[in-house]
Amino acid sequence: MPKNSSTAWLSERQVQIESAASIAEIPAASWNRLHGTHYPFLRHEYLLALEASGCVCSATGWTPCHLIVRNGQGMLVGAMPLYRKTNSFGEFVFDWAWADAYRRSGLNYYPKLVSSVPYTPATSTRLLYAPGENQTEITRLLLDSALALTRQSGASSLHLLFPDPAEMALLSAAGMMLRKDCQFHWHNRDYTSFDDFLGTFTAEKRKKTRRERRRVAEAGISFEHLSGHDINPGLWKQLMPLYASTFLYRGRSPYLNEDFFLRIGASLPDQLLVILARQHGEPVATAICYRSADTLYGRYWGSTGNFHSLHFETCYYQGIDYCIAHGLRSFEPGTQGEHKLARGFAPTETWSAHWLSHPQFAAAVDNYLERERAHIDEYMDSARAHVPFRKDLS
Repeated sequence: MPKNSSTAWLSERQVQIESAASIAEIPAASWNRLHGTHYPFLRHEYLLALEASGCVCSATGWTPCHLIVRNGQGMLVGAMPLYRKTNSFGEFVFDWAWADAYRRSGLNYYPKLVSSVPYTPATSTRLLYAPGENQTEITRLLLDSALALTRQSGASSLHLLFPDPAEMALLSAAGMMLRKDCQFHWHNRDYTSFDDFLGTFTAEKRKKTRRERRRVAEAGISFEHLSGHDINPGLWKQLMPLYASTFLYRGRSPYLNEDFFLRIGASLPDQLLVILARQHGEPVATAICYRSADTLYGRYWGSTGNFHSLHFETCYYQGIDYCIAHGLRSFEPGTQGEHKLARGFAPTETWSAHWLSHPQFAAAVDNYLERERAHIDEYMDSARAHVPFRKDLS
């Protein structure tokens, strides 16, 4: 995609809009002062690690074309992480059927433009702005520029995946179609311990959870919580087969490589949490997580074999323990998984926004999304009936 540059006026001052072919073109200090970069996945270090490790590049279908806004003094005042996509892998908002419909009609769905964090189904802002700037003006300019770039570049469509719910009104007003989905998140109600949290369960669910935790302990499995400071290159080499195992089991290659994790461990050590399970001193499972000031994000899991309840302990109960101990308010363990309901994770809305250049396809997709939203609402209502909490606390 050619480098795109144009000028615009905001509050009687001129600003410059550009597209950057790499996050490396933008100074880390300038990017990290933008509102929204408190999310670990929007840190300059995280996005740079994706690119520098080769996990995000044209060969993987993610070509960076980040939008940036500079004021008259050349200072960065706004940005949107943006990628030219030639496939739909690593997005977690599934549009393969849309691509197939385009293909069957003799049209090209790819390339498309996607604003998201690659391989990361976590909600956060997609329209970043500098402190002291007019949020409405900057975010509207970013969105208008992204739509203009979509048209000018010949891309079929523009997609903002997992945006902040506060951005949905702006996205809808710009003519984007809204898509709803559901994840399962845990919320800290000022619990003092895991037992305090279990006290909100019904007796039957409480007994089942304690039995699951006991079976892992009886198998002689113990746990460590490690930050990036605690993990040396040798331990990463031990962790990588665990991380890769879940992908390989499904016949897929891992999205991320060892170089990426080495970079993250060094550049964002305090935002990284690795939950490591050992049996007889040897690693048998891991959950790779990230944290902000108030939220834990579970991202990847893997194990050496099939241990009873080890997945639940490693991916959920250890994370809840960590959140309670460190005062984090919420825990987002990733996509899908109705089994999370019985372990205290509540159904939570997630969103995406879509603009398709082809008017007939846009109308068909809009009609589909309206019906899909109604289905998701029904699904979430049904899911709420299966949470493990005592009725006197609901």
